[in-house]
Amino acid sequence: MAFDFTGRVAIVTGGGSGIGAAVTRQLVAAGAAVVIADLDREGAEDVAARLADGGGKAVSYEIDVADPMQVEALVDFAGRTYGGLHLAVNNAGIGGPSAMTADYPVDGWQRVINVNLSSAFYCMKYEIAAMRAAGGGAIVNMASILGAVGFANSPAYVAAKHGMLGLTKTAAIEYAKHNIRVNAVGPGFIDTPLLSRNLDEPTLKHIAGLHPVGRLGTADEVAALTLFLLSDEAGFITGSYHLVDGGYTAQ
Repeated sequence: MAFDFTGRVAIVTGGGSGIGAAVTRQLVAAGAAVVIADLDREGAEDVAARLADGGGKAVSYEIDVADPMQVEALVDFAGRTYGGLHLAVNNAGIGGPSAMTADYPVDGWQRVINVNLSSAFYCMKYEIAAMRAAGGGAIVNMASILGAVGFANSPAYVAAKHGMLGLTKTAAIEYAKHNIRVNAVGPGFIDTPLLSRNLDEPTLKHIAGLHPVGRLGTADEVAALTLFLLSDEAGFITGSYHLVDGGYTAQ
């Protein structure tokens, strides 16, 4: 399915690599102007430069999404740069420490909750205001399969992703009358730098085997679902959670 986002402005947080970069590439290919927001300045700049070289509209923006003032400035930047805001993918996140709940470090808990959950609230707070001014829009919050199920040694990540689903449903109800749709996507384990940098080959093979399809997902597969939810073709879909997980949660 081909989408047309010509004339629309998007923010993608965590857009400098992995799923965020794939979403950005597909949005730009479909005609959107995208602000690539990431703590990794070089990664965001590289994605933006490659897209600009191909004639697309994309600009990088360095940000720590755990800081609400920086998020407010990001949304303001998108408006000043491209004239408004119509689309947002709140994708930035971190994995955090691996430990059982009683042994989980407090500072690790706080950082994961701030980056993975509080940031989604900050983003929606300012994105929604800008979208109302633009006459409407669509938001996708990047959750996880761990928004639906538990996973040992990841209490903060699991709690954050469950919380993101609650935020998504609440905002969807509140702003439907303002022509703003809010949905969540729940990827399974995806072949991205976040995974490959932190896990050895035997562990990656084991994780791939947890999915009935027998492999990791790809960032482009997640991006394809995300673009559908942002598109006018998904105009009757809001407040819902869409899995792209190779059957993981069906077991």
